[in-house]
Amino acid sequence: MEDMGKQAGKKNVSSFFSRKLRSARRTELQPLMAPAPIGVAGEGPTVQAGAKGAKKKAGSRLWMRFDRTGQSEVAELDKSAIIRRASIPTRDLRILGPIFSHSSNIIAREKAIVINLEFIKAIVTAEEVLLLDPLCQEVLPFVEHLRQQIRLNSPSKVHGHVHDDVQGKKMLSTEGQWLHNEKGEDEEELPFEFQVLEVALEFVCTYLDSSVSDLERNAYPVLDDLAMNVSTKNLERVRSLKSNLTRILARVQKVRDEIEHLLDDNEDMAQLYLTRKQIQNQQFEALMASATSNSIVLAPNLTRLNSNVRGSASFASFPSDDNNVEDLEMLLEAYFMQLEGTRNKILSVREYIDDTEDYVNIQLDSHRNELIQLQLVLGIASFAIAINTLVAGLFAMNIPCDLFQVSHIFTPFVAGTSAGSFLIFLLVLAYARWKKLLGS
Repeated sequence: MEDMGKQAGKKNVSSFFSRKLRSARRTELQPLMAPAPIGVAGEGPTVQAGAKGAKKKAGSRLWMRFDRTGQSEVAELDKSAIIRRASIPTRDLRILGPIFSHSSNIIAREKAIVINLEFIKAIVTAEEVLLLDPLCQEVLPFVEHLRQQIRLNSPSKVHGHVHDDVQGKKMLSTEGQWLHNEKGEDEEELPFEFQVLEVALEFVCTYLDSSVSDLERNAYPVLDDLAMNVSTKNLERVRSLKSNLTRILARVQKVRDEIEHLLDDNEDMAQLYLTRKQIQNQQFEALMASATSNSIVLAPNLTRLNSNVRGSASFASFPSDDNNVEDLEMLLEAYFMQLEGTRNKILSVREYIDDTEDYVNIQLDSHRNELIQLQLVLGIASFAIAINTLVAGLFAMNIPCDLFQVSHIFTPFVAGTSAGSFLIFLLVLAYARWKKLLGS
């Protein structure tokens, strides 16, 4: 009993010390297992911050900004920044997205123009241009061309100087505004937004016209080869050519229809005058400010007179040519005619393809008719030979006949039956020619 008590005491002491050691180790490991707090360098906050940055980066896209002087900068902007900067609705950014990449749109908003022409996707305001994805291979030439044109027409370089254009007209650089010179004549320069629109239309029309010219240059040799030799290889080349032609015709037609839609509606064209609307808003704000100051200074009995003065001043401040879209109409008509010419090129190539297909079909029909005639001749010959075979089959039967006893009759008999079969062949062939079933 005493030994058992000693052993139990030893077990209790050892279990007590083991519990103490486990609790001490747990206490030492708690600071190491605790998560790092926010603001202290640790893996958890760094990963979260990186995830947030990646999320922000995923929602932003690369844009290039051009101002009136041709200065440019590239930045990553998200949708909210673009909406605040250009004052456009969210759906306009969807038009510039990849879903509508093959559509053509020129949309006028209160303070911006949304341009989606082929690979050119831009937002134009009265003061700047925001170009989407400027580092694409197709957009880089347009960026250089736009920079050159903006710097060429920059107000800092040509302000106050008169220039002669190609048509001999005189234009006064006035930052896109209408001004009156000392003689009272109106001198005009295209506003900034129309300069950008003209560069975009010129680049797109030139690109489409060059694509059509390349296609036209490659089309005629392929079609001539098909006309000379109808083979599987040539047919496959023509099929590829026709699909490319249909695709580029659809692209030209979309740009042409968009310009035609603008030309048919003067109100839509008037909405594209961003500089004019900006000037009118500034004049209206200045007029309202002066009217407010005058209403405070003037006596109450002159209120009606003051209102009449304000009404006449507002009528004088806002010109009556708000719907005057002659310059924009001339600009759009020029590129509309260019696209019409490009479209006529495509239609002429398509007409040549149709003519080649008709010629090939005629050739195939002619070969088919020749095969039918050959089949008819062979059928007539088979009929004549079948008659001779019938006679031979009759005499080949094992039936007693006196002709078998006559000597030297085989050769004249075979010659006679063969001559009769050939005569039947000629008669049937003459009948077929008489009925014009066979060619001459």
